[in-house]
Amino acid sequence: MQSTNLFKHFKNDLPASIIVFFVAVPLCLGIALASGAPLFAGIIAGIVGGIIVGAASGSPLGVSGPAAGLAVIVLTSIAALGGNWNAFLTAVVIAGVIQLLLGYLKAGFIAHFFPTSVIKGMLTGIGLLIILKQIPHALGWDKDLEGDDAFLQADGQNTFSEIFKAFDYITPGAIVIALISLAILILWDVVLVKKHKVFQIIQGPIVVVILGILMNLAYQQNLLPFTLNANQIVSIPVPASFSSFLNQFTFPDFSALSNLEVWKIGIVIAIVASLETLLCVEATDKLDPDKRITPTNRELKAQGLGNIISGLIGGLPITQVIVRSSANINFGGKTKLSAILHGIFLLISAVLIASLLNLIPLASLAAILIIVGYKLAKPSLFKEMYKLGWEQFIPFIGTIIAILLTDLLKGITVGILLGIFYTLRHSYRNSHHVKDIESTVDGQSVHHLVLAEEVSFFNKASLLETLDAIPANSKVIIDCSKSKSIAYDVIDLIKNFEQNAIGKNIRVEKINFIEY
Repeated sequence: MQSTNLFKHFKNDLPASIIVFFVAVPLCLGIALASGAPLFAGIIAGIVGGIIVGAASGSPLGVSGPAAGLAVIVLTSIAALGGNWNAFLTAVVIAGVIQLLLGYLKAGFIAHFFPTSVIKGMLTGIGLLIILKQIPHALGWDKDLEGDDAFLQADGQNTFSEIFKAFDYITPGAIVIALISLAILILWDVVLVKKHKVFQIIQGPIVVVILGILMNLAYQQNLLPFTLNANQIVSIPVPASFSSFLNQFTFPDFSALSNLEVWKIGIVIAIVASLETLLCVEATDKLDPDKRITPTNRELKAQGLGNIISGLIGGLPITQVIVRSSANINFGGKTKLSAILHGIFLLISAVLIASLLNLIPLASLAAILIIVGYKLAKPSLFKEMYKLGWEQFIPFIGTIIAILLTDLLKGITVGILLGIFYTLRHSYRNSHHVKDIESTVDGQSVHHLVLAEEVSFFNKASLLETLDAIPANSKVIIDCSKSKSIAYDVIDLIKNFEQNAIGKNIRVEKINFIEY
């Protein structure tokens, strides 16, 4: 993306980046704590994910940083290395190099094999998970770490028991902040943004964070009859000087390259981080109002570069993450400048305003994340998926339930297995066939694509490649005359192509196209 275009939507990207920054701070710290790593390692990963990966990535709306899905892997890996943090950083660098190689080997095509029903199920499941995980923070019970998305907790609790337990430890001061914050966010979204442009420029979450800081200060000065405990507000390391800030960076021990365990950990991180990133890329593209398509191979290269740098300076492993990406989209982000700015704000805050950030109540951030979760899991989506039939609905629901009861990767695995079952049941003997016949009509090339009798989502990648190869200023005929069944994913792909074709001056003619 050229620099002239990068600042084209600055007025949208700036407020979105500030909101993503506020959301990212406690998540970076929470994931670091859950990983058994230094807290500053989470901040480093957030900075690198924003600035380095944001600049190198081709994703217009994706935001990268430390991921909850890697927390358990990091925790067990550090233990396997005898607590040697510097040796673990060497494994992170190895993982980055592997991801870089995967990008050059064009392994990003794997992303096109994730069914739409599973991606939507993932987004909805994460939305519900965000809401459930933030309820204890809104009530003032903060034993469940920010950024921990696993069902079972280290303290023996689970997602649901943690909520019930929170009612035994209610903090009125946290509830007041959470309720006022939710009221402001809903009022902002439903009423105020429609009243005046100023409410579109100044985002509701920014007002909520400022109000939360003021209320926390009022609690501390006994101006309001409530209090917050230390574990109910953001807690970022505060450097005493710039030199002490620099001392928080640590470096890998490359003598650990002779340790086979370091290589095993590096390979595992590379595989899991790449899968999480590709899943997030597909999900983010689905949420993008402009339906832009992220180049997956470039994304793997960007993530690899990010993990190499993060490992070299003491950071956690990085992936693209859906919570921050969806917050970016929901609050108006338009280009990758938003992700880059959020990384810059993390860097500035770690150096200059850490003490100010430590005044933000977690209840304020919980309210923001609850709204993000609701927008990902709107009730209307369940109705929409049900209308598409069992082949779409069962993998969708299965993915949601599995994510809520296990974790992200296990939930996606369950959804994909259900999707494969229905696909094989529906068209196990059929394959997708594309016939391309070129001719010239009035000097314009014509491409005739004939779809096979049954087309499954397994054919999505090859069809996408064929459609992407169609040159500008031409005509394409998509002939479904012989087709009895076309997977919803392929239909969705064709519709997106038709929408994007306008910008390339490609005329699209559909014959006997099957609509859902």
